[in-house]
Amino acid sequence: MEAFTRLDAKVAPLPLANIDTDQIIPKQFLKTVEREGLAKGLFYDLRFDGEGKAKPDFVLNRPEYKGAGVLVAGDNFGCGSSREHAPWALMDFGIRCVVSTSFADIFYNNCFQNGLLPVVLKGDEVQALLEEAKGGNHLVTVDLEAQTLVSPSGRTFAFEIDPQRKEKMLKGLDAIGETLQAAGDIDLYEMKQALAKPWLEDA
Repeated sequence: MEAFTRLDAKVAPLPLANIDTDQIIPKQFLKTVEREGLAKGLFYDLRFDGEGKAKPDFVLNRPEYKGAGVLVAGDNFGCGSSREHAPWALMDFGIRCVVSTSFADIFYNNCFQNGLLPVVLKGDEVQALLEEAKGGNHLVTVDLEAQTLVSPSGRTFAFEIDPQRKEKMLKGLDAIGETLQAAGDIDLYEMKQALAKPWLEDA
């Protein structure tokens, strides 16, 4: 998993509440277990019309938000089903951080397992960031070590994060990576077990 330390990127405003995982990545794009190529399905029904043509007024289709790395959205982002394809699609599109007042629990957990940083801010802070993101300057800085987000105008928002999750994000560790840190101890344990109970090797 790619580590997350500091991100300097464009911020795109999506002031919609209760965006569920089927809106983030519709079911027809779930036929793969690969993480690449899912960007085409991100917010598909919001980005495209019934003929598959891009809707020019949707924020991620607008030229000034091309390459956005931060998405600021309304309450309860990522609700609905538990599909891990949702954070995969966001990251494949280039988004590394989502800001909201709240996230659905399963989506929130999936973000940390895939290197996507979910930032929770207060309602008035999210609203202020949404308004700034609509202006002419779209650049923000997200610093995970400092636990701050600096808005386009230079306003600093502090956010809370679980220390263990923060540490794993900074190091780029998912569940597998975290386990592999103890690979030496695991090998030693298995060697001792093989010597103490050799009949288990034949089981």
